[in-house]
Amino acid sequence: MAVLAALAVTGAAAAREDARKTYANPLDIDYRYNFEQESLGISYRTGADPVIVRHGDAYYLFQTLADGYWRSTDLVDWRFITPDRWPFDSMVAPAVISDGDRMLVMRSLFSPGAVLVSRDPARGRFDFLTRMLPELPNAVAPGRDVGLPGWRNGDPQPAKIPPGPWDPAFFRDDDDRWYLYWGSSDTFPLYGIELDMSKGMRYVGTPRALLALDPDAHGWERFGQDHRGAFFPDGKPVGNYMEGAWMTKVRGRYYLQYGAPGTEYNAYATGTYVGDSPLGPFAYAAYNPVGYKPGGFVQGAGHGSTFQDAHGNWWNTGTPWLGYNWTFERRIAMFPAAFSTDGQMSVSTRFGDFPHYVPAGPNADPADLFTGWMLLSWRKPVTASTTREGYPAGNATDENPRTFWVAGSNTAGQTLTVDLGASRTLRAVQVNFADYQSGRYGDADDIYTEFALEYSPDGRRWRPLAATGAPRRDRPNAYFQLPAPVSARYVRYVHGHVGAAHLAISDLRVFGDAGGPAPRAPRGVVVRRDADPRQAFVSWRPVRGAVGYNVRWGMAPDRLNLTYQVFADRPTTLELRALSRGVAYHVAVEAFDENGVSPPSATVALP
Repeated sequence: MAVLAALAVTGAAAAREDARKTYANPLDIDYRYNFEQESLGISYRTGADPVIVRHGDAYYLFQTLADGYWRSTDLVDWRFITPDRWPFDSMVAPAVISDGDRMLVMRSLFSPGAVLVSRDPARGRFDFLTRMLPELPNAVAPGRDVGLPGWRNGDPQPAKIPPGPWDPAFFRDDDDRWYLYWGSSDTFPLYGIELDMSKGMRYVGTPRALLALDPDAHGWERFGQDHRGAFFPDGKPVGNYMEGAWMTKVRGRYYLQYGAPGTEYNAYATGTYVGDSPLGPFAYAAYNPVGYKPGGFVQGAGHGSTFQDAHGNWWNTGTPWLGYNWTFERRIAMFPAAFSTDGQMSVSTRFGDFPHYVPAGPNADPADLFTGWMLLSWRKPVTASTTREGYPAGNATDENPRTFWVAGSNTAGQTLTVDLGASRTLRAVQVNFADYQSGRYGDADDIYTEFALEYSPDGRRWRPLAATGAPRRDRPNAYFQLPAPVSARYVRYVHGHVGAAHLAISDLRVFGDAGGPAPRAPRGVVVRRDADPRQAFVSWRPVRGAVGYNVRWGMAPDRLNLTYQVFADRPTTLELRALSRGVAYHVAVEAFDENGVSPPSATVALP
């Protein structure tokens, strides 16, 4: 089926605006079915630990356990490439870099292994840079790290380190010296070492411990849902995990980024330490975390990469968490980023799961990339042609990817209809599928997604809105930017095909505007720091008609770079547990509805 474009245009200005390409998180790629839990009968699609690099005139996206990678020329449309050389057991958290001539790919390792190289990644042609790396200096053998002492910031350099390099990341400096960073542990730090790339890849000197978590000082580095901790079945607390090293150099400063405190919950985030040399010393950035998205439909922003597009704009990728079928069921997100003139790194996750523009030129402010297209489908009535007991149609508009509608039958023609309540201007639709007893554990020719979207003013007369098209591919998070605005009250999903055993949709998300004035700014904002300064309590008075609120904070009134999104079916209170000791903050709250976003409330200082 092809996208049908018999759509009403509301004016030349709108048409010009529509020419700008948009995307929405999670990224619309064909996530692969995981094979690791096949013996347990647990089936799910997943994507994690994304690395995006520019090579030639294109972008390449690598992730954990994909048996290949994706290529795009615009950061919107991604095509999967199956390489001619790849490990049988796939790759976890690969390191990827382009030196302008070659692309190097290295998977996470606990012992010496291969590094791949390609001068033609567009066609998936790889060779070996080296079939076997040398032993990692000072590393103990796999399984021998039990009993090794942990390491804290300020400790002497360790004599022995765990096996590795796991969760590796390459970095090439301006002087053509190469480095490798790695680490994934609740005990051990991130490490770094220089590389000799003159003949294959060899280590220079011994690894250096570079940084460790300090959750006693940094509230956001605490594990668990909203940093509240978690426990193993035996009652032992789960540790705070640090992983996902990534190095970025900007204006002579080195930003060593890391993911923490663990991928399994909403609070997975990216932080950074900053230094003047590639192997440190590094200092904690007081404005941490830099990439943080604990609320909304997409939750989690840790363990990714930072890159520049063809126009010099900065982006940061991350790993949102699903976790319905398995702890490590995840997706991939991409957020605009920036480095201020005074060196502060920021990642814009405000409305980070609403449609955003991909700029066609330099863009100074990441906030300008938010389209302003608002969520129209939240908690709206939904009807379905058939429903499996316990999985009602109403789940498809609750903005929760861990609840979903399951059709009574996975047959073509099944429908799911959202009533927006009144005529609205539609700009984009995202259909998010779920895995419910899917029964798939790898790629297959019949794993693809096919459906149509229709719209209606009255629920009786239907016209085509959008549809999947060629080439066929799986689209677990299918996003459609409409070629022109459309006025409609009803939006209907008409099923064609999915590769899973069941048709399951977590959320049918409709974006646009209701044509009214934006909400007023929240009033009565009260902020109180707890006796434990790693957390604070925020409250505000409800705004009539609000869909939700963004609690925003940062180190200055004009740098409220961090956001926690709260939907209006929750109390107008929030406990922020992501603060750092010794850091003063400023806090404000904004409301949003189907018409737009309010001005922020008065900013409250939080000493």
